[in-house]
Amino acid sequence: MLFNSIDFAFFLPIVFCLFWMINGKDLKYQNLLLLASSYVFYGWWDWRFLSLLAFSSGLDFFVGSALYKQQDEKKRKMLFLISMGVNLGLLGFFKYYNFFAESFVEAFSFFGQKTDLNTLNIILPVGISFYTFQSMSYAIDIYRGKLTPTKDLIAFLAFVSFFPQLVAGPIERASHLLPQFLTKKRFSYDMVAAGLKIMLWGFFMKVVVADRLALYVQAVYGNVDMHTGLSFIVATIFFAFQIYCDFGGYSLIALGCARLFGFDLMENFRRPYFSGSFRE
Repeated sequence: MLFNSIDFAFFLPIVFCLFWMINGKDLKYQNLLLLASSYVFYGWWDWRFLSLLAFSSGLDFFVGSALYKQQDEKKRKMLFLISMGVNLGLLGFFKYYNFFAESFVEAFSFFGQKTDLNTLNIILPVGISFYTFQSMSYAIDIYRGKLTPTKDLIAFLAFVSFFPQLVAGPIERASHLLPQFLTKKRFSYDMVAAGLKIMLWGFFMKVVVADRLALYVQAVYGNVDMHTGLSFIVATIFFAFQIYCDFGGYSLIALGCARLFGFDLMENFRRPYFSGSFRE
């Protein structure tokens, strides 16, 4: 389900109304609604990968609890490595298995050696990088002593799968976002208005600017024999703005959408072309 789709235009108002209708009741009901909504949102792409999302989340929930209780440093390190190894192993498998398998075969063919290594018809799960690193941040923060593990499984699962930033970021540290699922939200018209303004600006950047620039860029790079050097210069400049507005727009939509439910996400796409370093 894309942010700029008809499905999302119906999905968001329904979840928003239900969320604030049960406001004031047990916090678990709100988190349960967000969890169910997030799994529907993710399953809309491909329901088969919901089990992968649930597994990654569940692993770090139980590893985090064990890390906190364990006093032996060697055992703590072993638990930490289990979390990192399994999560990064799954991520690497889905993203890079076919690439390395094909490269391996080509390398041996170059030296005259025939190697039969089957590639798999692997579909890359949407957002796997985002939710994997977000789930891992929980174990990392506990291992470093920056966070106390939660006993609320529903809140944790909702934190990992929170639909506004599930498939496009920003990737949040557990120490920043998870506590927000453990505090009751208060409805505010100013909060909702601010969230809608941020979302509208994000949609403008994505739909009006990025998608329109993409038409020209694709027309030029898709027909290189029909264009001159000036066209390529213009297309390259447009492409830089297209990328910025595409990622920036999605990021703002995520921030604004989360604000509608009383959550504050970090800004992770602020003037990237003027950054002084890779870290910045």
